[in-house]
This record gives sequence, structure tokens and C-alpha cells, in this order.
Amino acid sequence: MAETNPTAELLELEKRALIELQTCVDEAALRLWHTKYFGDKGLMAAALKKIGTLPPPERKGFGQEANRVKQVLTEAYDQRSAQFKESALLARLNENPIDVSLPGRSIQHGRLHVATKIMREIYGIFADMGFQIYRTREVEDDLNNFEYLNMPPHHPARDMWDTFHTTTPGVLLRTHTSPGQIHVMKEFCPRPIRAVLPGMCYRYEAITTRSEIQFEQVEGLVIGPSVTMADLKGTITAFARRLFGQERQIRIRSSYFPFTEPSIEVDIDWPNEDPNADRLTKGTGWLEIMGAGMIHPVVLRHGGYDPDQVSGFAFGMGPQRITMLKYAIDDIREFWKNDLRFLQQF
Repeated sequence: MAETNPTAELLELEKRALIELQTCVDEAALRLWHTKYFGDKGLMAAALKKIGTLPPPERKGFGQEANRVKQVLTEAYDQRSAQFKESALLARLNENPIDVSLPGRSIQHGRLHVATKIMREIYGIFADMGFQIYRTREVEDDLNNFEYLNMPPHHPARDMWDTFHTTTPGVLLRTHTSPGQIHVMKEFCPRPIRAVLPGMCYRYEAITTRSEIQFEQVEGLVIGPSVTMADLKGTITAFARRLFGQERQIRIRSSYFPFTEPSIEVDIDWPNEDPNADRLTKGTGWLEIMGAGMIHPVVLRHGGYDPDQVSGFAFGMGPQRITMLKYAIDDIREFWKNDLRFLQQF
């Protein structure tokens, strides 16, 4: 019996594989071809196993030829596969032809969040009145957040704020923007100050329709010679009328804040023709918009100022609450939901 020639068998395998490849009519047949020749138990794997059965002098030449055949078949397979993919793409394009003359889809532009719009409006109003924007840190220490604001340790006024404390003693998330007053005073003392301090605050409270654990505030601060309560009232009135309408009136009520004396709360009148008036004002016709007062002498001293030489006033407001009042929004949680149905209204 004549001996078989492994190299000749390899060449015959190459010839037969190329013929069968050209007869594949679709990708399914192409996958079957690939499995037949390149699978774990395929013909190429079987051919390569023969190297170990050959005499040592013949192994190198057979191995080189086997690698050549493998490369030729692989390139032929890739080319045939690309042909099928191109044909499939052309078929899909012919099914749904593209009309390049049609106008393109318009790009939807993002919008400012309604709370951001109100914040910018507030910035603009106070900038027109000569205030500068000053930002302070959100992680505070007990001294600035409480003690320098006339609330020494164990002072009952501290119970007005539910505080997020950290694992580091004396370090906390600020409960209001008022500690920013101390930072501003220490930086600008002894010069006069007219600044607003916006920023995020945090309180450990139950989340309801009217309260959140994080919220924005805008603190206002004015310090200088002969600053009086009349200056505070004029500033608040000008702000309220710019934001809510020139016909608005303000009402001042006595209140208590440990860092101001005297302390007040400020309301604005609400038009009766608003269908939400009774609900928003609880039938009184007035809406609270901020707390304010003349800066306590203790706070001025902690900031480096002499209360015998200068005086000042401070106020604080919640932009989100003002936004709720202005647009009759019932639920403060809407500001954090990212619900497009809510956002697209503004």
C-alpha cells in the first residue's frame, strides 16, 4: 500500500475548503463551515495533530505549510463574512431608504432648573443693590455654626436646628448659612460689608411636602457705620417688590433669632385673585418670605468689629420656599426628583 503524503493531504484540504466556502449561501452555512474546519474537533485541528506523528526532519516543513493553509483559510473566511455583512446592510438600506433631502431632527436644548432660575434672579436683584456674592463652606465647626453666633454650648436655641454631626468631634454639616457671616466679617474687617451668601444647608428632619434634609438658603449681610432697622426694611421692601411685583406690601413681625437683636420675620401680601391664595396664606392674605434682624453685638465682636463703632443687619431666606410661593408648588420634594413632567413646566 502506498504511503500517504501528509503535505499532499493538507493541500487537498485547502482546495476542498475554499470550494466549500464559495458555496456558502448565507451566514448560517458560513458558521457551519467554520465549525467544520476550525472547531475544536475540526479538520485543521486534526491536521495539526499529525505533526507529532511525523519523522523529526519533516515536522518543520509540515508545520510551516499547515500555518500557511490556516492563514489562507482564515483570510478567505473573513472576506466571505464581510461580503455577507455588506449584503445584509444593503438589504436593510433598500428596505428603509434614507431621504437625505429631509431636514434633520432638531436638538433639544437643556434648561435651567426652576430653583436655579430663582437663585439667579435673586443674585441679580441684590447685585443691582450693590451686594456681592460670597460663598462659604458647607462643612463647618461648632464654633462658627453655633458658638460665634451667640449660641454657647448647651444653649437652648441650638434645639432650633437638628444637626448632622460627623465622626470628628466639633465638625458638622452647617444647619444654616449664618456661619458664613463670621467668615465674611473676619475677611473684610474693618471695612464695610454688603454681601449675600448662598449655599446648601443640612438638617436632620423628616422629609415631608414642606421640609427636606438638604436645601438652599441665601444669607444677606450689611455692616457699616449707622446701619439701622430702616435700612433693613428698605432693602427687604425693594427686594420683595422686584421679585414678586411692584404692588407688593411687606409686613414685619417680631421674632427671635439668637444672632440678631431685634429679630423679625417678614411677610408679603398675596393677591386675592390668585386661586391658590387661601391655601398659600392660610386665609391671612400674607406669606412669610424670610427672617431678619439687626446683628447681635456678640456676633459683631466675634467677627472682629466693634459694635460701638458699627452696626449691621442680616437676613436669611429659602430660595426653594420662595419658588414654591411664586409658582404655587405644593411639594418641596419635587425639586429633587428630576421628574421631567415637573421640570418642563418651567
